[in-house]
Amino acid sequence: MSLIQYQYIVAVDEYRHFATAADKCFVTQPTLSMQIQKLEQQLGVLLFDRSKHPVVPTDVGRKVIDQARIILNENQKLQAIIYEEQQVTTGTLRIGIIPTLSPYLLPLFVTSFMNKYPDVEMVVQELITERIIKKLQADQLDVGVFVTPSEDPSLIEKILFREEFIAYIGENHPLSKKDTLDPSDIEGTDIWVLNEGHCFRNQVLNICQPLGDTKEQFRFESGSLEALKKLVDKHGGITLLPELATLDMGASEKNKVHFFNDPKPVREVSLVFHRSFVKSRLTALLYDEILNAIPENSRVEKNGKIIRWN
Repeated sequence: MSLIQYQYIVAVDEYRHFATAADKCFVTQPTLSMQIQKLEQQLGVLLFDRSKHPVVPTDVGRKVIDQARIILNENQKLQAIIYEEQQVTTGTLRIGIIPTLSPYLLPLFVTSFMNKYPDVEMVVQELITERIIKKLQADQLDVGVFVTPSEDPSLIEKILFREEFIAYIGENHPLSKKDTLDPSDIEGTDIWVLNEGHCFRNQVLNICQPLGDTKEQFRFESGSLEALKKLVDKHGGITLLPELATLDMGASEKNKVHFFNDPKPVREVSLVFHRSFVKSRLTALLYDEILNAIPENSRVEKNGKIIRWN
């Protein structure tokens, strides 16, 4: 049995497809399949039910894969301990980031981080908060970038910044005439929101405090803030956006941006990792890079009312 074989069975479990797993492991499918069959022969059990599509682990295979994942994670921790001791800036940093942050935050720091630390491999996954937390707890991610507080005692949250919620209002909407808004202004209005599962959706609902039947008020739901913004552009109505989403707006779009009165609703964004995490050097470098990349007005010290998502 070898670490390579463990990597292969974990990859098949994650992607539920031999060809995809082989591609992600940078080997041919026959090579991956042969090594998995060899492991099955050594153990005397079948790890995967190949008759099902997508492929699924057998009952005993599930237990073996869980243990293989633990072994691989512990091996990575051992390597990380050595790198930390030697002050070596190398290794892999697996990052999970929520969809309402990734298109606006990633472009601000990824290129500069990679240029400064060319020996660090960044693997970024865009996931909803719930999935990031589960992957952090299972050691499938090193760090997460999402909205806090999460109130999960197994996680450490290092605040990066706070950003305002802003209203993006169609030019013919009655509220477009107001310079600033109160949350009560948009109760029960035609507001576009994200799908269920997004923490940003929950925060929007907490700000608006909708009344009555939400199915009538929230007529359309999307998985993309940019899609909601385009709906406002074409069909009117209102959506709420994070402050970072305004950075690359053109003049016509910025005319549709309206801020809230004090205390302004804000969301708190943090770098989050598990308490057993050992890649402290890489985490510190990533934290500093993000902090230096964000706009001056999005800082931890920003006052406002923190809107919770849980």
